[in-house]
Amino acid sequence: MPAGVSVQIEPEAVHVKGPKGELSERVPREITVVQEGDQLLVSRPTDRGEHRALHGLVRSLVANMVQGVTDGYEKRLEIQGVGYRAQLKGAGIELAVGHSRPIAIAAPAGIEFECPQPTRIVVKGISKQQVGETAAIIRKQRPPEPYKGKGIRYEGEYVARKVGKRA
Repeated sequence: MPAGVSVQIEPEAVHVKGPKGELSERVPREITVVQEGDQLLVSRPTDRGEHRALHGLVRSLVANMVQGVTDGYEKRLEIQGVGYRAQLKGAGIELAVGHSRPIAIAAPAGIEFECPQPTRIVVKGISKQQVGETAAIIRKQRPPEPYKGKGIRYEGEYVARKVGKRA
């Protein structure tokens, strides 16, 4: 575990506190989380399928919390299309993506936006789930279309292009 991270383990919850903030997650009753030195050990009672699945889930959630409070998470989006752009408005973001009026998206608690260029959006936060969900909400406002490729997409996302009408 990185320095500066403190973990508090309760019977059905794990709380992680670090330099960037604090996160907590519920843990199923069957799965046990124990701190030994600077490691967190997740164990399961049996090798049944459901216990193995919960074991992997809890291990991933705890690892994501530790990484979130130390480094944080970010998702990068890019906007493609003539006249499509984004700009910061207070803590939220305003999108001009071909609708009759701009779309305002407020930043949820724990999420912050950056707009290094009018066609780029960076969503940052400590919760991996919340960063991904917020980025998906922004992308949903104008998903990339297959004919011209216009819309909001994740950075590096491949959009399968289609051939248009033929004469």
